[in-house]
Amino acid sequence: MSDQPRQRDLLAADTGMGAVTLRVADLDAMIRYYRDGVTLDLLRHDGPTAVLGRGATPIVILEHAPELRHAAPREAGLFHTAILFDTRQALATAILSVASRYPGTFTGSADHLVSEAFYFTDPEGNGVELYFDRDRSTWSWVHGQIEMGTIFLDPNGYLAEHLGEIGADAATSGDRLGSAVVGHVHLSVGDVASAREFYVHRLGFETTAELGGQALFVSAGGYHHHMAMNTWNSRGAGRRQLALGLGKVEIVVPSADDLGELGERMRHFDVATRDDGRTLAFDDPWANLVEVRAASV
Repeated sequence: MSDQPRQRDLLAADTGMGAVTLRVADLDAMIRYYRDGVTLDLLRHDGPTAVLGRGATPIVILEHAPELRHAAPREAGLFHTAILFDTRQALATAILSVASRYPGTFTGSADHLVSEAFYFTDPEGNGVELYFDRDRSTWSWVHGQIEMGTIFLDPNGYLAEHLGEIGADAATSGDRLGSAVVGHVHLSVGDVASAREFYVHRLGFETTAELGGQALFVSAGGYHHHMAMNTWNSRGAGRRQLALGLGKVEIVVPSADDLGELGERMRHFDVATRDDGRTLAFDDPWANLVEVRAASV
């Protein structure tokens, strides 16, 4: 079988990612981290559920579930939620904010050639990436694969270059600069072959890169990746049990027709789906819940 799905089985080029839902033990502490540290706005807080994002765009949904346990370190689930900022200054402002308020949560940074990324771990162990995309005209593709690297990126130098006086003031005052969305979601999975079969050949993403059978990067419309799956901490993992951490990954397709076509395709592959007329939900091979909705609905 070809590594790519047939053209008619692809997700629409304008497909993107929606909010990531996390089940959390300490709702108040997690709200503070994403609001006061990561600089998201608290859009709604209804009882056990809090929605944080920018403008009208939800990015992280927190569901209070104190009765659940933390997942074991080598189980499948979330590797990180990657939040994409629209300017380098907005990114630098968020980096300074979270590093200042939660300094122990910073885990690293890298120039990936296609993007500039900074990594954190939230108070309950969920990975967070804050990043900015380089212009697509600078991306390099070789034999259908995007060239991505991991080059040292000095966080202090980045802040000095891109923060500016306005950004520094915003980071200390809690003001928000620019807009942000979920750019991609990276999962921990049991094996790459099953991830490819599900996310490429069934769901309809295209493969953009693969790292030695350990990681797979996939996208719609020529983006560097909307999703990634790796086995670095989870090789051989089976289906997840209900636990704290990842609750749901949301994918947004352009129209109701796109949603209908996806539903037909998933049923063709005997993927069990839940369709309420507005969203299409299903589990991946590791019981990660994926929900797809149409932007126009």
